[in-house]
Amino acid sequence: MSNKLQAVVFDWAGTMLDYGSQAPMGAFVQLFARYGVNISIDEARVPMGLAKWDHIHALGNAPRIAAEWARVHGRAFSDADCDELYEVFTPMNMASVSQHATLIPGALEVVQALREQGLKIGSTTGYNRPIMEVLAPLAAAQGYEPDNLVCAGDMPSARPGPLMMVKTLADLGVWPPASVVKVDDTVPGLQEGRAIGCWVVGLAVTGNTLGLSEAQWQALTEHEQAELRARASAELYAGGAHFVIDGVSQLPGVLAQIAGLAAGGVKPA
Repeated sequence: MSNKLQAVVFDWAGTMLDYGSQAPMGAFVQLFARYGVNISIDEARVPMGLAKWDHIHALGNAPRIAAEWARVHGRAFSDADCDELYEVFTPMNMASVSQHATLIPGALEVVQALREQGLKIGSTTGYNRPIMEVLAPLAAAQGYEPDNLVCAGDMPSARPGPLMMVKTLADLGVWPPASVVKVDDTVPGLQEGRAIGCWVVGLAVTGNTLGLSEAQWQALTEHEQAELRARASAELYAGGAHFVIDGVSQLPGVLAQIAGLAAGGVKPA
């Protein structure tokens, strides 16, 4: 069976739109503050890429936050608490994504170029379906409409497991996984690609790993940028990336390398 590239599957926030993955962060901080527990943006970013219920669960069980929750509420953070916070979080995040929906520079041009090469464009996200019902039309208005969409909650389990990618490959009608490239800015998102056997490409600058807006990134010195890029790249490589680039605009060069490897019979390890 040929491993010639057939499809590229993109994450959403921090990958194709919302430079720095800004939308969820304030919502997580506000969410826990509403329940009397202060968390930082840095703490909120740690589980990024997971489905949002799983993300809230991970935050509530992080040692410092769990201790503060127990102090404030007189009991340990529970799954029932997570259920309640998740219901509160979804409308907060729906409001936030509408303010952070701008496509990342180069995203639309890259997708157009990939389509011209005959590649299919898939998408998975840690956002649930109600949030994406707000975000997807905003992306479409800018010209970005992938061939499918699999949201957290659509499958029995989400990232870092493979089921969202299994659904995506089925939607796109492509196989084997070695003919597919998953592009993501978070470790759980990369791992869902690795779990099914795809090539995975991490994004070091435009996504959650750095968490900076485009203006914040551009304001840094070259030395500061190099240090942050190296740190983020190391994290993504450690998380399973086969390749790491700054952002989606650099993807065509990596895809050419992957295509060459596939043509030579090399499969993603």
